[in-house]
Amino acid sequence: MSRDHIDRIVAEWRRERSDLDLEPLELLGRLSRTTDLAHSALRKGLSQYELPAGGFDLLAALRRTGAPYELTPTALMDSMMISSGGVTKRLDRLVEAGLVKRRPDPTDRRGTLVGLTANGKATIDKAIETHLENEELVLGSLTATDRRALDKLLRRLLASLERSEG
Repeated sequence: MSRDHIDRIVAEWRRERSDLDLEPLELLGRLSRTTDLAHSALRKGLSQYELPAGGFDLLAALRRTGAPYELTPTALMDSMMISSGGVTKRLDRLVEAGLVKRRPDPTDRRGTLVGLTANGKATIDKAIETHLENEELVLGSLTATDRRALDKLLRRLLASLERSEG
């Protein structure tokens, strides 16, 4: 097995502090570095769509809700797990780009609905295909068996972390 960036860090710590249990650092370090590199590759793969930062996630959240592809800002915030300020910034940029629109919520005089424009729907429909192709490339070094095993382990870890978060 080839050495990676985390191996160098662990070797340095072992040299300096041989008394430390470095297994958690190895596992979480690799998980974190893998996530960072995968996100970078996926962002590059979507660059052709010239979406504002965070735009893909917001468009995808709207698209996967089904017609009429509308949500309240609060529902978007919950769906994307980001702050209301983060949703507002993304919405402003996507409205400016003509990919989403805001309209008054007919069931709540104080509320707003955010929906995909025709251009926004066409963009996310193309972008999700590209994104899935890029995800396949990122995972290309893993066999089907590897992927199932990794999914099972990550699912267990994620469930544990979500439970402890409350």
